Amino acid sequence: MPEAFKVLTSKTLTLSQANIDTDQIIPARFLTTTSREGLGAQAFYDWRYEADGSPKPESVLNRIDPTEQRILLAGPNFACGSSREHAPWALLDYGFRAVISTEIADIFTSNALKNGFLPIVVDQTVWDDLAAHPEQSVTIDLEAGEIRRGNAPAVPFKVEAFARQCLLDGVDALGWLQSKLPYVASYERLRQDTYQPETA
Repeated sequence: MPEAFKVLTSKTLTLSQANIDTDQIIPARFLTTTSREGLGAQAFYDWRYEADGSPKPESVLNRIDPTEQRILLAGPNFACGSSREHAPWALLDYGFRAVISTEIADIFTSNALKNGFLPIVVDQTVWDDLAAHPEQSVTIDLEAGEIRRGNAPAVPFKVEAFARQCLLDGVDALGWLQSKLPYVASYERLRQDTYQPETA
C-alpha cells in the first residue's frame, strides 16, 4: 500500500530540463521486474553513472540527500514518453514523494496518483520563485490543497477528488474498494433478509 500523503515539508531538487521522458527517469533496460523495490538505484541512471557504472561526480542527483530533498522541481512536459508505471515507482524508491512542474504528462499523472506519488502543476511565476530559492523548505499540504514557502502567498493546487482521497488515506484503488467490503457485505445481508421469491 502507498504511504499516506497529508503534509510534506522538504527542500526541492531542480531538474530544469524540458521534456524529461520516462526513459530518462528509468531506462527501458531496467524494466525487467514487476517489483517496486530497488528501482531507485536505477532512477535517472544514465544521468548518474558512466558506462562502467562509476558515479558521475557532476550529476546533481549524486550530490543530494534524498531524505532531505523529497520534492522534485521539474522542467516543462515532465515524464512524457511511454506509459511505464516503473517511472513513479523509481522516483518513490529513490526518495521523492512529489513533483512540481508547469506541465506534466497525463499518463504519468495517472500512474503517479495510483502509486502514492503527487504531481502538481503550477504556473511559471511560481516555478521560477521555487527554483530561485533551492535552500528554502517547501510545504505541500494536500489536505488544504496548497503549497507554502517562506513569506510568499500560499499557492492553491488541485488533485482529482478520488485520487486525493486515496493519497490522504494511503490506499490505492484496490485498497479503497477493499475498505468498502463491510458495506457490501451489509448490503448483501439486507438483500437476503428482505428477498421474497416470486411464486407461480
